[in-house]
Amino acid sequence: MNVTERVIFEQFPFWEGALSIKLPVLSAKTIIIVGCGTSFYLAQTIAAAFNLNGQAALAVPGAEWARRRGAYVADQSDLCILALSRSGESSETVQAVDVSRAAGIPTIALTCAEGSSITKAAETVVYLETHAEEGIVMTSSASLMLIAGLRMAGVALDASVIAAAKAGLAAMDAGIRAAIKGRSHFVYLGAGAFYGMATEGSLKLQEMSISYSQAFHPMEYRHGPISLVDDNTVAVMLYSAETLDEEAKVANDVKAKGAAIIGLGGPGDLSIPAQVQGLAQALAILPALQIIGERVAEEKHIDTTAPRHLNKVVVLA
Repeated sequence: MNVTERVIFEQFPFWEGALSIKLPVLSAKTIIIVGCGTSFYLAQTIAAAFNLNGQAALAVPGAEWARRRGAYVADQSDLCILALSRSGESSETVQAVDVSRAAGIPTIALTCAEGSSITKAAETVVYLETHAEEGIVMTSSASLMLIAGLRMAGVALDASVIAAAKAGLAAMDAGIRAAIKGRSHFVYLGAGAFYGMATEGSLKLQEMSISYSQAFHPMEYRHGPISLVDDNTVAVMLYSAETLDEEAKVANDVKAKGAAIIGLGGPGDLSIPAQVQGLAQALAILPALQIIGERVAEEKHIDTTAPRHLNKVVVLA
């Protein structure tokens, strides 16, 4: 078991801290959630949670907000910036905080690095202690920032989500090798708050196994991208309870064209039952998504502790 895999399985004690830490209350008219890479994809799910709970929110990549925020929000009179950065040093996210504060917009940072640049730039800082051995690939830290963001958005989370995540991780690990055997084309499908998790799952696979993957909304997948499906395809379906029946029809259509289906919260060749409901399920499935990347990398004899072309901190020179 390498360090990446071990951190995936050892992350849950850190969840307990993130579930109990005191968090600021966000009351602005619109919450802008910024981040880069994994942090941006988490921001998509967190923004959806804010919106679903009645508070307007939008996820924007750090560089985009720093350089052209007017393209995303016309009325900037009552905003709050929630910035996610594991290292606290990601150039574009720090820049987004800097330009926001200069414009008089309140800023809050979620980070796993005390004393980092973002902690000095933001007005309010939430520090989340993560696994000390976490490497380049974000696993434990991603889960912790998602916990904090969902809680800020009003999602009720308790110890049951830890049990659900452990069960989902174990079930995925027990069946994933057979599901991916000999397959090389990967697609992740998720709607609403689960779309951000689909994009994050896709990114994890790319980073960890040097595999090409994409993410789509389930109903959109039939409008062109389904042309790529064949017997090399694995489709990871992140089912939403309220639209499970129609998403199952999409999964069946993809399966009929040769794909193997991994179903999180619904049917598939490998089916992982939903252990919790609602927005908590977005968090509960994250470790299971992480282990897919590790197992595909294992199949390809790729070391996930040293992913190609990547560094733990992305800083523009």
